[in-house]
Amino acid sequence: MDAMNIADLFSEALYIVVIIVSIIIVPSLIVGLIVSTFQAATQINEQTLSFLPRLLVTLLMMIFAGPYLVNKVVEFANTIYMNIPILIG
Repeated sequence: MDAMNIADLFSEALYIVVIIVSIIIVPSLIVGLIVSTFQAATQINEQTLSFLPRLLVTLLMMIFAGPYLVNKVVEFANTIYMNIPILIG
């Protein structure tokens, strides 16, 4: 097991985590920013007004991007399983 192989696996895993998190969280962040700006402009201080749109956007992104994200994780897991003989010996 070489340190370079471990570094490659770790960097690929970190890349997949960043992709998954950014696809789900960034749209929610943008919607939250838009709703917060609207609340500040109209002086509406309702907590659920910012929570519900973010929740809906997060759920929609999980529904639409879910198959792609699961495919990326399964592909990475297959890569790890196929490379076990290389990593061990």
